This record gives sequence, C-alpha cells and structure tokens, in this order.
Amino acid sequence: MKSEDKKLNEMLSQIESYRSHITNEIAATQFPEAPLNLYEPVKYILDLGGKRMRPILSMMACEMFSGEYQKALNAAMGVEIFHNFTLIHDDIMDEAPLRRGKETVHKKWNERVGLLSGDALMIESYKRLSQYTPELLPRILKLYNITAIEVCEGQQMDMDFESREDVTIDEYIVMIRKKTAVLLGCSLQLGALVGGSSDKDAQDLYEFGTNLGIAFQLQDDILDVFADQSKFGKQVGGDIIANKKTYLLLKALETANSSQLSRLKTLFNETDLNKKVEGVKEIYAELDIQNKSIEKMELFYKTAMKNLDDVNVDESKKMPLRTLANFLLSRES
Repeated sequence: MKSEDKKLNEMLSQIESYRSHITNEIAATQFPEAPLNLYEPVKYILDLGGKRMRPILSMMACEMFSGEYQKALNAAMGVEIFHNFTLIHDDIMDEAPLRRGKETVHKKWNERVGLLSGDALMIESYKRLSQYTPELLPRILKLYNITAIEVCEGQQMDMDFESREDVTIDEYIVMIRKKTAVLLGCSLQLGALVGGSSDKDAQDLYEFGTNLGIAFQLQDDILDVFADQSKFGKQVGGDIIANKKTYLLLKALETANSSQLSRLKTLFNETDLNKKVEGVKEIYAELDIQNKSIEKMELFYKTAMKNLDDVNVDESKKMPLRTLANFLLSRES
C-alpha cells in the first residue's frame, strides 16, 4: 500500500472511531420526557446523523496536544448540538421541507415547535461546555460566544444578499466565513484548549479551520455547477436555478462585458431551467470562471496549510488533520 493511501486509511478509521463515540454519546444523552413537543424534536434532529465533522475536529485537536481525545467530548458535543440548533432555525428561514432525507422539524411539527426546540438545543450546548474547569471555562465561553454571534451575522448577511444587487466578492467571503467557517475554527480551537495547548497554537488551529472552511464552501460552489451529476448528492446547477449569489456568479458579474452582463440578467428570469443552467455555464466558460474559482479556493487552502504548519507540535501529530484537509478538498460530491 502506498504511504499516502495508508495515511488516508488511518485517518478515515480514526474519524469513524470519533464519529462512533459522538453517536453513542448522543444516544446516551437523557432528555426529559415532558413536554413531549419540546424534547421529541430535539432527539429527532440529533438522531438524523450527518458527518459530525465539527465534533470530530474538536476531538482530533484535543488528541493532538494531550493524546486523550475523551477530554474534548463535552466540547465536541457542545459544537454538534449548537450546529443542530442552527439547522432547525435555518430550515425554518429557508422553508426547507427535508433535512438529510427526512422531514425538517418545522414540517414534522410546526414552526413554533421548531423555534422552541432549537432554543432548547442552544441551552443544552452551553450545559455541555460548562462542564469544564473554572480556569478553562472563561476562555471557552469567550470563544464560543464570539462564534455563535458570528454565525447569526453570517446567516443574516446571506438573507440580505437575496435582495441586494450590489454584493461584492469581499462581502461574500466574509459571509461564508461567518456562516460556515468560523464554527470549524471554533471546534478546533476548543479541542486544542481542552487538550492543554498554548493560546498561540489554539489560535493557529482556529485560523486553519476557518480558512479550510472557506475553501470548502468555495469548492461547494464549484461542485454545484461543474460536478458529475452521477456523483453529486443534489441537483447540479441548483445555485444557478435559484440565482444564488455564489463566488462564481459574483466573479462573472465582476468580469463580464456589457453583452455578457445582459445575457446573464436575461437568464436570471429564464423559466426553462435546463436552458438557464446551460446558458449561465456557457458564460462561465467564456470568462474562465471555473479556473478562477479554483484559484481562489486553493489560495484559502494554502493559507490553511500555512496555519497548520505554524502549530508547534511534531509533524506526525498534525498528519491526521493535514490528510483530512487533502481528502476534503479532493471530493467530487
């Protein structure tokens, strides 16, 4: 077996072990029986599964410094529960009918139940984080509170963008940083702090996670347009159909000539969806948008790798995170 394949298999095995611990911890978590319409949706959303990437990152970071990922279990559960809180509220705002192939909470119950059960999850995440020592807790809560409000800011920016015609690329990067990437950075920094890292190393891991998260979202934008439909988990061109202001669209609007701009704006109102997707992709090809987007994604990826380089531990301890980053940015779906 090649060395790189061996590292990948070891990393994937490690991730499955962490995921299993999180799944077991969720299953073992006891919520009150009543009121049923408060706690049943809480258990429902947590049981839907998912990649559990945020808690896994917390455990990986903790093991990097302490060799004991179990120390980060409460931090890992805190970020996973918080993430699920955001999913319930996001689904309400997006009027989404499905989450991970199942009915969303507000569809299975109603919006009022969704709001309140989401609030309960937010409080439960604080309960998990409060398990740490008085010496560590202020640093944990400061980081967590900053992250939580930034996630809210990112969501509001994303909603504001829907009705704005003057969104800039810089604003878009700020939005995806706050809405998506900072929670990855927070997950890593929490794990590092719990594992006994220095403040500098914890901050370097935060920057690694945040820059990797931005690269990951840019990759998602690219895949939405250019992925192989047989490998992609959702409809290719969905962002185009929704006129979503992704990096690709904003870059096209920034670099298009007057004729291309006119065609783009006409396509925004095209009712033949296949014609719309193909028309926008044709303009993207003329403007080399795919390669320009890949260049932007790789810029953030390289910055993330530099952040990881700066962490003051042996390279062997960084390898799982480095391998994971390479794996995530080579995905096709």
